[in-house]
Amino acid sequence: MRTQIITLIDVTQTNARRDGDEKEYSQQSNFNTLCQTASLRANLIPIKVESKFGGIATIGFGNDYKGKHRYWVVTFDDERETPITQEMFADDFDMIPMILDLDETLKIDEGALYTKDEDKLNIVFKNIDS
Repeated sequence: MRTQIITLIDVTQTNARRDGDEKEYSQQSNFNTLCQTASLRANLIPIKVESKFGGIATIGFGNDYKGKHRYWVVTFDDERETPITQEMFADDFDMIPMILDLDETLKIDEGALYTKDEDKLNIVFKNIDS
């Protein structure tokens, strides 16, 4: 099964290290946090990270977010026969701290992922066929 995690917070995979560029290190830190949280229930294998720009109305983000913005799509392969449900991901990811003010195009007030607040929801999960 293939899983996509879509977020409004910059999770660019830069492979930067602590002694490198601070912004790239922060982006990599967010990516690492996303991967570690996603791997709480299964051995997910990151396939790709894409930064996209466009209308976000149909993605499923919270009511606070409208218009066209940059968002990130992280695609994983899952070795489990039964997929991790959206509810499981929502439980694991809610209020996980993240670093802000990177390449986001909208103003997010609090540096965290929100999965249960219908206004602040800034991350969504999709199970797709591989």
